[in-house]
Amino acid sequence: MIRHILVPLDGSSLAECVLPHAMAIALANNARITLLHVLERPSKSTGSLTIDPLEWQIKKREGAAYLEKVSVLLTGSGVLIESVIGEGQSAEYIIDYAINNAIDLIALSSHGRSGLSGWNVSGVVQKIILRSYKSILLVRAYKISRIELRDLRYRHLFVGLDCSPRSEYILPLATAMAQFFNAHFTIGTVVRKPGFINRFPLSEEEIETIARISDRNVQIARHYFEQLTAQFAPQGIDLQTRLHAGDNVISALHDMVAESGADLVMLVAHGRSGDPRFAYGSVATSFIAYGTTALLIMQDLASDEVKQTEAELAARETWGH
Repeated sequence: MIRHILVPLDGSSLAECVLPHAMAIALANNARITLLHVLERPSKSTGSLTIDPLEWQIKKREGAAYLEKVSVLLTGSGVLIESVIGEGQSAEYIIDYAINNAIDLIALSSHGRSGLSGWNVSGVVQKIILRSYKSILLVRAYKISRIELRDLRYRHLFVGLDCSPRSEYILPLATAMAQFFNAHFTIGTVVRKPGFINRFPLSEEEIETIARISDRNVQIARHYFEQLTAQFAPQGIDLQTRLHAGDNVISALHDMVAESGADLVMLVAHGRSGDPRFAYGSVATSFIAYGTTALLIMQDLASDEVKQTEAELAARETWGH
């Protein structure tokens, strides 16, 4: 479960749009929140590494005053709020802090001080998502609403499953959230139709084989849903299930989310075909890059389970010299 939430803030109103969501999740899980503001140190790419000591102290005081102001707004909600000032490169500092301080969830706005752009997430946010190997809450800054800090209540949760035990890692959290907010709860599954590699039209036998396998998989998925419905019934959860058979799993899931009117999508980073070479599977990656709804992804892999990329290995070797 979620016990410690990290909320990086850069002082912009865009970054602050994550606060109502972080507060809602903290209240539902009895979690504490750490507000983190990172003072960017000059890097080699800026052309200058010199820092004026007086100016730097002023920035630190301004940053501390800013976090104090935000903390005061959140005080009295029943959530324990802590504040931390960091110094360094934003993405790297946030990642290191999350790893070294037992952070369960990093709550991020898709955009911050650099402003909105045509990209679904900013560069800094993308770095954090790809390298922290932590569970992530991503709020779309371009869909800011005028919700008060303590008033957000999720009305409809959408959980994507692929009928695998790995994808069910999200269910305890989703269940707790649905009960706390008395929210509608939709579980969606897409059964991919099998196919043959063939340059020419399929034979009747091949078509019948595809139909038979597809029908068999749909029946198994329906039985799986019946078991879940029976499991949730005693808990008083308003559970709905959506099952679709098609060629494109990702497109069908995006359509399900849009049709359900969900205000929070909940996924596990990897499903049945999870590969430790990648921080996220194809479905989670698609919702990060193209989703438009608030997104919570539970990371099912620990940082030491993920294989380092060639770029990471090369960078570490360079730092070692």
